[in-house]
Amino acid sequence: MNGSNRLGKESLPTSQQAEHSQHDDTDHDHIDRTHGTGEVAHPHVHSEESLRRIVNRLSRIEGHVRGIKAMVQQNSPCPDVLLQIAAVRGALDKVARIVLDEHLTECIGRAAQEGNIDVEIKQLKAALDRFLP
Repeated sequence: MNGSNRLGKESLPTSQQAEHSQHDDTDHDHIDRTHGTGEVAHPHVHSEESLRRIVNRLSRIEGHVRGIKAMVQQNSPCPDVLLQIAAVRGALDKVARIVLDEHLTECIGRAAQEGNIDVEIKQLKAALDRFLP
């Protein structure tokens, strides 16, 4: 992916700046590699561009949720509030789809090449069990 629009270290919260400085400018490596299953998986490396897009979407969703909170505080009509909640749900579902797609194409593909696909599939199934109703 195009790395020309990378997030600068200075745009990250202070707690993440130190972690970010330990990594290459073009990739991000998740710290927790157990995914709650106790089994260690391969490092999840994602491009800065991909992370930037996901974080931007989440920031917009966060702002939208604050707007809904303000609507409730202002006694806005319930149908209007419900409509906005539905929009946030849809936006979160879109982010989840993006994360899942990237995981399937990048992480699962890399695990298959490295020979630890079984662990990745097991962890993905566990995550999907919690994610899906």
